[in-house]
Amino acid sequence: MVAMLFGGGLTMFGLPGTFPATQARRTVAGEAAPLGRMGALEVRLARSTAEVRAAQALRYRVFYGEMQATADPRTLIRRRDADAFDRYCDHLLVLDHDDVEIRPFRKARPRIVGTYRLLRQTVAERHRGFYTAGEFSIEPLLARHAGLEFLELGRSCVMKPYRSKRTVELLWQGIWAYVLNNGIDAMIGCASFEGTDPNALALPLSFLHHHASADADWLVEARPERAVSMNRLPIETVDMRAALAGMPPLIKGYLRLGAMVGRGAVVDRPFGTTDVMIVLPVDRISERYVKYYGADASRYAA
Repeated sequence: MVAMLFGGGLTMFGLPGTFPATQARRTVAGEAAPLGRMGALEVRLARSTAEVRAAQALRYRVFYGEMQATADPRTLIRRRDADAFDRYCDHLLVLDHDDVEIRPFRKARPRIVGTYRLLRQTVAERHRGFYTAGEFSIEPLLARHAGLEFLELGRSCVMKPYRSKRTVELLWQGIWAYVLNNGIDAMIGCASFEGTDPNALALPLSFLHHHASADADWLVEARPERAVSMNRLPIETVDMRAALAGMPPLIKGYLRLGAMVGRGAVVDRPFGTTDVMIVLPVDRISERYVKYYGADASRYAA
């Protein structure tokens, strides 16, 4: 599933207190260095279990409070969206230094207003693989591109008052810096439509099928037992303008970047979404966006 940006489905586990050894930039104190700054907003990786739990709480408020996700009893009690993959991922955060949370008997901290979950292939292979493998058959893709480093993006959301161009640009600043710092060759992840009726989504799904499908070398298919067809309307009946108007902003953004879409969608009923697979090789990213953020991610560098 997806909130304002990226997402995926859900399995319910607690959050162990360990995190992967990221190769992103570090401060001399060993903490994750800022990856970008825009006024009071800063983007960087989570530095502690407490920060990851705060990001999970934000995910809960967006996915379960605003959207159609259905919480199981454990999630409802904890009021955090957490799964077993959180332990192995890096968690990209946008923090507002003008909105400091005062907590009893704890150090004050800037509020976390946006988050993205990042999972590098080298980390995934040491643990339980990629989350998206539960919905899409990504193994052939990885085999065809052995030697490349893939990055899975997921579980993204932004607090409602911060859903602006500035916040989204800062998140992308952080992702682009992370991609460069870690030698990423391609990004993958699920992007979602709200709703579980593919017929109601026939126009945008058909548009993606006819006009944004991945070529054979980058093709990913939905797992057969979960797949629903995206080819729901003949190409000649697809109104491109209307299809784009009804497309989630995230998916439109990825298309502009140069992303391709896999074959077949997956209905994620616990989250109330219909998911499609996004594949974005780094060398296909539009030159316009590379120039905008800088080949060295310098546009909003901290």
